Amino acid sequence: MKKILAILTAAAMTFSLFSCGESKGKEAGASASSTTAAKKIVGVAMPTQSSERWINDGANMKKQLEAKGYSVELQYAEDDVQMQVSQIENLIAKNVNCLVVAAIDSTALVNVLAQAKQNGIPVIAYDRLLMDTDAVSYYATFDNKGVGTAIAKYIEEKKQLKTAKDEGRSYTIEFFMGSPDDNNALFLYNGVIEVLGPYLENGVLKCKTGRTTFDKTCILRWSQETAQQWAENYLSGFYGDEKLDIACSAFDGFAYGIKAALEGAGYTADNWPLITGQDAELMATKNIIAGTQTMSIYKDTRLLASKCVTMVEAVLEGAKPEINDTTQYNNGKLVVPSYLCTPVAVDQDNYQSIIIDGGYYTKAQLGL
Repeated sequence: MKKILAILTAAAMTFSLFSCGESKGKEAGASASSTTAAKKIVGVAMPTQSSERWINDGANMKKQLEAKGYSVELQYAEDDVQMQVSQIENLIAKNVNCLVVAAIDSTALVNVLAQAKQNGIPVIAYDRLLMDTDAVSYYATFDNKGVGTAIAKYIEEKKQLKTAKDEGRSYTIEFFMGSPDDNNALFLYNGVIEVLGPYLENGVLKCKTGRTTFDKTCILRWSQETAQQWAENYLSGFYGDEKLDIACSAFDGFAYGIKAALEGAGYTADNWPLITGQDAELMATKNIIAGTQTMSIYKDTRLLASKCVTMVEAVLEGAKPEINDTTQYNNGKLVVPSYLCTPVAVDQDNYQSIIIDGGYYTKAQLGL
């Protein structure tokens, strides 16, 4: 009987030790798993902090990646192309596990991205397509042609262009398009001109400067100062006593410059033109509420950052991320699998439901 008890006691002790060891093993495994992500570094290269939207993009990306346990190296190049090249070189030297790049001038990054590929570092293009390289794995962006289409359709609807010719109405318009070194700008322009081109041809829209092609309307580095200078020159040199009805602007920063030029030319609420924009920046939203900017394209950077973060996570885990476009974005070397977020037009009628109720800005931030 004593032998039986001894055997049972030994068995119980063995089972207890085995269970304890198994539990510790599971805890160690869980700990190892949780530190795996923490050991991985994601390099994020952003173009500039001069625009609010890029500050938000970088902050959202960093916050969401760190919440998943990754270390994040966030860099801003302040629209200095060579600085961005150097920053990416440094990120490669730090052996980051993945690169997210919002390019200033993607053609200048071909060689440094080739280095990333040689070092086995996957690259995700963020918002701006990386051109002429086979080093890019995926692309997270808004539907950039859709942005242009949304801007143009807003103009079409607000000015009732479809019935204007039959009713004997016409409008003057000038175009302020994005940077020629940003592939998104051409997509946006194509969306704009696809809708508004027929109205230029039939005379419903009249561009007094004659500047309607992309090469004549693109503004290098999305410069607000250049947009203001153009607007001042247009108003003084082409318009005189005639009113500008529509400023088709591809960026909120342009809208600020156009606003300043209009004020300098003596425009008031009585003859203020329709002004478009993109990014729904805080100042732009305030201007929309005040009536000095008509609309902007709302691009929720939280959503775009979230989609990019899921791409990063999938790539680092050896999985395939969610994509919804495999045909549109050919960078000259390959068609880059992409996820396109949907842009939304915001004006005085819907900023409350989209901007405030959506938690993008508070009433306090908007001065309401």
